[in-house]
Amino acid sequence: MATGRVPRGRFVRGSALGRLAAGQAIRDAGTKVAMLGKPEQARRALAERSTLQAAQQLVTVLGGMKGAAMKLGQMLSVLDIDLVPETHREMFRHKLAELRDSAPQFPFSAMRTVIEDDLGRLSGVFADIDETPIAAASIGQVYRAQLRDGHTVAVKVKYPGVDEAVHADMRNLRMFSKLWKSMLPSAADAGVLDEIARNIGGELDYPREVRNQRRVAQRYRGHPFITVPDCVERYCGPNVLVTDFVDGQPFAALRALPDDDRSHIGELIYRFYINSLFTDYEFCGDPHPGNMMLGADGRLAFVDFGLYHRMDPVHADFERECLRAAGQLRGQDLYDAWVGRGIIDPQAGVTVDECLNYVWAAAGWHLLDEEVTITPELATGAVVLAMDPRATEFRGMHQQSLPPEHVFSRRADLFTFAVLGQLVTTNNWHLIAREWLDGEAPTTEIGRAVAQWQAGRATR
Repeated sequence: MATGRVPRGRFVRGSALGRLAAGQAIRDAGTKVAMLGKPEQARRALAERSTLQAAQQLVTVLGGMKGAAMKLGQMLSVLDIDLVPETHREMFRHKLAELRDSAPQFPFSAMRTVIEDDLGRLSGVFADIDETPIAAASIGQVYRAQLRDGHTVAVKVKYPGVDEAVHADMRNLRMFSKLWKSMLPSAADAGVLDEIARNIGGELDYPREVRNQRRVAQRYRGHPFITVPDCVERYCGPNVLVTDFVDGQPFAALRALPDDDRSHIGELIYRFYINSLFTDYEFCGDPHPGNMMLGADGRLAFVDFGLYHRMDPVHADFERECLRAAGQLRGQDLYDAWVGRGIIDPQAGVTVDECLNYVWAAAGWHLLDEEVTITPELATGAVVLAMDPRATEFRGMHQQSLPPEHVFSRRADLFTFAVLGQLVTTNNWHLIAREWLDGEAPTTEIGRAVAQWQAGRATR
């Protein structure tokens, strides 16, 4: 149940503007809850024939794209298909399955060749390796193995020829942009396409992924609630990545846990994907259920750092300031910031209210000081309304420029929301967000425990 609490950030308290915003927040509590995600508007957008045709065209274009197609399928798999009209639902399921299952199927004999080209004979490295993959990623497969010293590891191996296939996909992005221009005009910008190509192409760079994962594993070593498996660097090469093995429950099992456990896990997911962006200025740009599991030691494990992204603090701080303006209902400040950054053309007719409502629909879950249960429907509504220009309410926003430096941070935000929707988890997300929005001390039990752990590390 909503509590009706008002924002308590330090930039709101004590000012006339803050008192005005607080009063408005009390009066509009129900309205602000309704602004989150807006599933009904998303349902109407998905019901339009033009949207259904665009989805079919999207699959057709991506049908020949190897790693990129599966990556899109993984992203879309966290959305709620029930928002699609029942008459078209089966078609959507079929189309998404085409993308999600588009990974090439290679026998172990072919994958063995890739491993031995990088590491030498299997018997020189592994005492045993299970030839049945335990997971399929967008550019490779993962196997469970045991090193000769008895250490159990996960071995991620690229599909033969996937580098060439993905590079071809990236070259085709320019051609693909003609489709995007009709679906999402801001995504057809050359700078945005370059950013997408750079990040997706970066998934092929296993040495870079090793460096990222080792750094993040070190950051979370000894963490009370989160673990990141470290890389076994001496057995990593251009096409093979060997990490500690995590034995745990997959995301599907987490969905069946009691409410309190799902709330606990939801806060950890939020902290890992969202807090890190604004505190460490780097983040994992690939939130989806296959990249997390509950370890046997009770800690939540995160894997796969191919789309790990560093962000210039200037850009992250700009996003922070815009979210704070929206949370404090300072619509004019938000509008002026976007105009000043070149995001909005002041001659385009986009209004202050449209800017404010757009942020609340897509990111209001960070801003509302109430408990919110994130459902698949709510999260899908946010993704559709943020990205689909057929959503009439925000059509003006979708014609504006999407700065390349914000492509993957906003993607990470939306798809973290979508993952939490799949978990169906409840929290006052704003209580957690105030740590990075306003620099406040943590108020949740998890936050205080993490702060104590960090303080202990700093004194060693």
